[in-house]
Amino acid sequence: MLERTRRLWQIQDRLVGDRRGLFGAVADAVDARTVLYPGSYVDIAPSFVWPSVTYVDVDRRANQFFADAAGVEELLVENGVVPGSHTVRFLHADYTDDLDVADGSVDLLVSLYAGFVSEHCTRYLRPGGVLLVNSSHGDAAMASLDPRLRLGGVVASRSGAYSVRTDTLDSYLVPKRDVDITPELLHETGRGVAYTRSPFAYLFERGS
Repeated sequence: MLERTRRLWQIQDRLVGDRRGLFGAVADAVDARTVLYPGSYVDIAPSFVWPSVTYVDVDRRANQFFADAAGVEELLVENGVVPGSHTVRFLHADYTDDLDVADGSVDLLVSLYAGFVSEHCTRYLRPGGVLLVNSSHGDAAMASLDPRLRLGGVVASRSGAYSVRTDTLDSYLVPKRDVDITPELLHETGRGVAYTRSPFAYLFERGS
């Protein structure tokens, strides 16, 4: 493994095991094998859990990280993955452009701290597939406006442990103040909406 690869992962994984815990909790609740992760940077943790993950980022450091295929494989093995059993694909691209991914082909779409991923990439999610999204940059709010998506669960975080809840979903996505949430507003502000309940993330299911 290149020293740069190790260093980038150590910075990404500074809360050691946190991302694996998050994705592990989601994997327990969501039936998925193929994952698309736009704006991933070097967060390789989904590949500790799911067998086929496509990562997308414009950052040159992410490109260098994933170009070290042997180093990435070493990280997978260190985290319990059987050598050669998981497929890791990286696209050095802007997710707002057309990606080399078939529409309706992935089981899980990940949007964490990367802008309006749902707006541009829900097209790649299969019917019945799930979007994992947090409130950063307003993407959870954007997803809530998308007629293709419905809230199916939330990801709670407590003392560093993650869990998925599917009860009392109507109590989520309720703004603290009276505001007309529109795509235009979200683009203008570029930040999340203040809700009365704030889980770590949301799980939206794509309809047919």
